[in-house]
Amino acid sequence: MRRTVLEQFPAGGPRGSRPAEEFAAARRCEGVAAEVVMDLERDAFLVVVPRQPTDASR
Repeated sequence: MRRTVLEQFPAGGPRGSRPAEEFAAARRCEGVAAEVVMDLERDAFLVVVPRQPTDASR
């Protein structure tokens, strides 16, 4: 499954702070299917959405 990254947040945020989760929740309230995943190579949390197929890919 291909995904589009909406935003990236560093993993070392202050304790109790979850900016990636808050950002994703706000997008979900707007009707966007956003979720948070961990990018271990970048040591960051990514907010992603499923990439929609385009007519050009058919």
